[in-house]
Amino acid sequence: MTGQAAQFLDYLAAERGSSLYTQRNYRTALEEFETWFRDCRGAETDWLKVDSKAVRAYFQAVSYRKKRLHPNSVLLRIAAVRGICKYLVRKGLRKDNPAREIKGPKKPKRLPKYLSLQDVNRLLEAPSKAEGEPWLRARDRAILETLYGGGLRIQELCGLKEKDLQLDEGVVRVFGKGRRERWCPLGDVSLGSLREYLQLRGPGSPESPVFWNKNRGSLTTRSVQRLMKIYLRAAGLDPNLTPHKLRHSFATHLLNNGADLRSVQELLGHKQLTSTQVYTHVSVREMKKSYRKAHPRA
Repeated sequence: MTGQAAQFLDYLAAERGSSLYTQRNYRTALEEFETWFRDCRGAETDWLKVDSKAVRAYFQAVSYRKKRLHPNSVLLRIAAVRGICKYLVRKGLRKDNPAREIKGPKKPKRLPKYLSLQDVNRLLEAPSKAEGEPWLRARDRAILETLYGGGLRIQELCGLKEKDLQLDEGVVRVFGKGRRERWCPLGDVSLGSLREYLQLRGPGSPESPVFWNKNRGSLTTRSVQRLMKIYLRAAGLDPNLTPHKLRHSFATHLLNNGADLRSVQELLGHKQLTSTQVYTHVSVREMKKSYRKAHPRA
């Protein structure tokens, strides 16, 4: 990777507060562009001199691969190339952004998948029925309860520190996309599972991660994904469902039970209301299903 790209990634981490997930994806995308540039142009990438012709040629090559990329993957690559050029323009190192006019494929509109309340309950009960050390079973239960009870993203959950917990107030502080801070309320069941876990786990410090691995270090997102898969199987559910489905379930169940859209937006930490509105389509679909099932003239 070129020094210019490395500096851009440092900027994303230090100044933009981008998640590790975003940093990793941007790194992969920029490395891919630099590899393509080297193979096609026979030279290392100088991001100060990359022009719109090269950018268009790259995305044309991406679009006509034998193995078609998902539209989201193409959009990610555009965002990464556009992002580094925008960064260099802001730094006064470039006059223009050669990727500004690049248009990607339309993002497919898909309704978020979610679990029924019955399935959520089966999943949340699974750690209590598992074997293993009591504090680890309590940890896993607290993780699932917090993901569903607070609607947290997996990165937000893994980033929780003890100083972010205000259990007596019934809230936890999380840092979402772009390091935006918000306070998430938790219900009695989620709070109870956290208290039980912390008591069994033992004392830490304000800077300690809330969720420990076996070596008292931070639990990784990959570890959370693995344990979710284990408990999905134990509950007789699709093991390919991701932790993010609990966030979808959180939002959908709130709206189905009468929560207003603006409140759900705040709880999810969405910057734009349009990001939250997708859940209203799910709720309307459920209402129509109930209507057709119950109304005598449906």
